[in-house]
Amino acid sequence: MARQSATPKPASPSRPRRRFTLDQANSTLPLVKRIVADIVQCHTNVSKLHKRLEGVSGKEQQSVQGELEKTIESLQEYVDELADVGCELKDFPTGLVDFIGRHQGRDVCLCWKLGEEKIEFWHEMQTGVAGRQSITTLHESE
Repeated sequence: MARQSATPKPASPSRPRRRFTLDQANSTLPLVKRIVADIVQCHTNVSKLHKRLEGVSGKEQQSVQGELEKTIESLQEYVDELADVGCELKDFPTGLVDFIGRHQGRDVCLCWKLGEEKIEFWHEMQTGVAGRQSITTLHESE
């Protein structure tokens, strides 16, 4: 039986396994940028295939379903690769990523989005991207 897949998410809520300084997080960006660009492109392809699947039947439906499943598998591999770096994907379409950092002795998120040259924002764990603050206000000291 073919599975009907919505936009895939990691199998379980993942928390980053690593804490980064701002310099460490920025030093991972060349790799993170490539992975996130692949995630955004793959997610776009999944969305297109999912929409296309709704308008076909028969053998074409089976073909599109197979292509969709392979693309979802690729997407999950990219998400897993990003998690292995130690950061967390927050939004598939925009490529929003959080790294766990420290501010005044507590965990915060160092926030980066595809297209940004370096990490320029951070936010409290509970505020999300809406609470982004300039990295100039970050105090990494304990």
